Amino acid sequence: MKNPGTIRQHAKALLLSGLKRLWRDQQGGYLVETAISFVLLCTLIFGVIEGAWAVYSYHFLANAAHDGTRYAIVRGGGWGTHCSGYGASGCFVNPTDVQNYVASRNFPGVNITPGEVCVQFLGATPGSTPTSCTTSTSVANNRPGDIVQVTISYPFTFGIPGVPHYTANLTSTSQMTISQ
Repeated sequence: MKNPGTIRQHAKALLLSGLKRLWRDQQGGYLVETAISFVLLCTLIFGVIEGAWAVYSYHFLANAAHDGTRYAIVRGGGWGTHCSGYGASGCFVNPTDVQNYVASRNFPGVNITPGEVCVQFLGATPGSTPTSCTTSTSVANNRPGDIVQVTISYPFTFGIPGVPHYTANLTSTSQMTISQ
């Protein structure tokens, strides 16, 4: 019969070699690497989708600003009497009418409110840029040859899963000369 000390040493050596083998075994490593790669890939894909959605939103803000400016320039002060809403014809508009018209534009996923639309009648000075938006309903500069400027500021929230939400303010401005 073998010495009990030798058996213990042999069992200890087998246990240590088994533990070393388990330590070096990387069968579970692929699962961890795949999980990390999947999370990073999904974050990247959702980031690209949110970026595309932001470009889509900005495109429609620019379109809405252009439409609002166009709506205002064809209904200048020389057009007729004041409108009682954006659907009336043969009338001139004030800033509130243009704000309501732009807000009524139905762009999928982009909900513009009248408070996000700034409409200014700037007069006949080319290149004039106002410093802030006034909410006056004055139409003193609403004559043929005067300039109308529509600015839309829209808060866009990036919502990527697993990343803190970030809100960017998208702004688009359109400026044209009143034709009638």
